[in-house]
Parts: sequence; C-alpha cells; structure tokens
Amino acid sequence: MAYAFTEYFERKVLAKRPYLTKAMCIRAVAAPLRKEVQADGERVRFWAAAPELGGRFLRVVTLADGRTIHNAFPDRRFKP
Repeated sequence: MAYAFTEYFERKVLAKRPYLTKAMCIRAVAAPLRKEVQADGERVRFWAAAPELGGRFLRVVTLADGRTIHNAFPDRRFKP
C-alpha cells in the first residue's frame, strides 16, 4: 500500500517532533494495536508500540482514506 503525507505533517509535525520518522508512522498504520475512526469520519487514528520512543506508544492520525498521514505523536494516555 502506498502512503502519502499532508503538507501539515511534512512541515509542522516532523519539524516539531524530529525524533519521529516517516517509517515509524508507516509501521504504525500498517500494523496497529488499535484503530479507531473519528465520529465525524474525517480522520482515522492508529496506535502502535514504538521501541524508538523508549517503549511508549505512537498515535498516528490519517485522513479518512487511512493512507494519508496527517499527524503523529507519542500518546502517554494510551493503554493497550
């Protein structure tokens, strides 16, 4: 499956969180521990373990297509 990235992700997210990589985000979307569609259907959330983050979990948010990555961050509140 081919993945794309929003301009927001490319310019803001990667600049604000330089410890994140596109590869980490793609892995989370490809093999999530949990996946949820927002109530409005506009975004899809994926959670995955990220060893690079010291055992924390990464939340990746895509557009409705589930392939265009829009946001990503370590999610401290996620419980598997």
